[in-house]
Amino acid sequence: MTKPEVPSDTTSDRDTTAADADVAADRGDVDDALARHAARMQRPGWSPEPTVGEMQLDERTSLRRVAGLSTELTDITEVEYRQLRLERVVLVGVWTTGSAAQAEASMVELAALAETAGSEVLEGLIQRRDKPDPATYIGSGKAEELRTVVLDTGADTVICDGELTPAQLTALEKVVKVKVIDRTALILDIFAQHATSREGKAQVALAQMEYMLPRLRGWGESMSRQAGGRAGSNGGVGLRGPGETKIETDRRRIRERMAKLRREIREMKTARDTMRARRSASGVPAVAIVGYTNAGKSSLMNSLTGAGLLVQDALFATLDPTTRRAALDDGREMVFTDTVGFVRHLPTQLVEAFRSTLEEVTGADLLLHVVDGSDPLPLEQIRAVREVITDVIKEQGTAAPPELLVVNKIDAADPDELTRLRGLLPGAAFVSARTGAGIEELRERLSEVLGGLDVDISVLLPYSRGDLLARIHADGRIISSDHEEGGTRVRARVPHALAAALSEFAHSGPAESAGR
Repeated sequence: MTKPEVPSDTTSDRDTTAADADVAADRGDVDDALARHAARMQRPGWSPEPTVGEMQLDERTSLRRVAGLSTELTDITEVEYRQLRLERVVLVGVWTTGSAAQAEASMVELAALAETAGSEVLEGLIQRRDKPDPATYIGSGKAEELRTVVLDTGADTVICDGELTPAQLTALEKVVKVKVIDRTALILDIFAQHATSREGKAQVALAQMEYMLPRLRGWGESMSRQAGGRAGSNGGVGLRGPGETKIETDRRRIRERMAKLRREIREMKTARDTMRARRSASGVPAVAIVGYTNAGKSSLMNSLTGAGLLVQDALFATLDPTTRRAALDDGREMVFTDTVGFVRHLPTQLVEAFRSTLEEVTGADLLLHVVDGSDPLPLEQIRAVREVITDVIKEQGTAAPPELLVVNKIDAADPDELTRLRGLLPGAAFVSARTGAGIEELRERLSEVLGGLDVDISVLLPYSRGDLLARIHADGRIISSDHEEGGTRVRARVPHALAAALSEFAHSGPAESAGR
């Protein structure tokens, strides 16, 4: 009888250490849950039920990456057909322009993107070049060095800080012998994980297919041709000759699927345009919250409206636009819309796919531009966001809405950096959505800015149009009101849309002439 093997002390110690690590992780989860519960209790109007955002966060964090599942490629030919599953990664970038601080900030952002996608970052390399190498992106010598780093660290994926051509992907994979993806594929993967609505999923799927189409590759059976009918010379008229290869069939199916997705997105855009038109016709001012990803847009919207949106310290945590109505201190109501976040070098596929979502910016009365005050390069964030917004506005052919800069996370920012930003951005509001500092001052600024967008009116409303008088009370500010024989004479400041609806009742003379 064979005796069972007794594990060695080393194995036992390793198992004990792993068990302790699991217990510590579970204890950390319990602590996080208790912290979220305590935060809920401190909110105004506390309810024991979790918010929608908290439930989404619990669902998102319920899946964990399992260490030790290797994804190293034995056959790199099928890399495009496999779903991205990042694990232990090495980052590599090409520094062509800008300062060393900008290059390092770009790599730090790439590391944050990789961690958001579920990866463990092991190493990062930066290659100083005038332009990326057309063959391997980083050059043959640096590619061999990268292969050595991959072997030393045990990495199974390389992420490049740029968009690589299909030829560059193929050549670099042949050298490093592991999966290689670029920044665009990484961002698309994050969007695919975080999209929840039907429109968001369709937009991400379209962007992924646009990216994948030119990168399909085939070997072996995928390059064999399909013969129609009776193959060979006896196939009959119209059936002889080379058939369609499998990769050509794949491309055709992807194009068909893309055409279907575009039709679906156009239909959903019509519904979104209808809702936007109704909000515009109501006369309630619309405020679009825009900004760099992870700048705290959802946290700020929760502070202003109590929406209970998902809040997570991760890039592109929320993708689907959310609209909530809130009232200012003077009683006037406004509509806030939380839009998708921006990032440096945002993939063109995403800008095109999310065009209908980004159009929320063009119809807004005010842009609330949120900036991360704790970021090393906040001015670069502002520039990246404004570039995308300018492109969208130009395509729509509309005037740019006024902008109010809001520097968030002042509780985590360096005091000297905040002093510098106050000098560079004199008109900005400085707040902390987490602690509530500066929120009341921001509400006052919103009242001032939106008040400046209103117009003075003088109308004589018939007594039968009490609905319009109610809208003036809700959306405007009454200066004077008198009840006369012909109706109610009102002087007020109201939004432009409401002023247009009241134009037929405009009156500046005596009430008797109105009665006649």
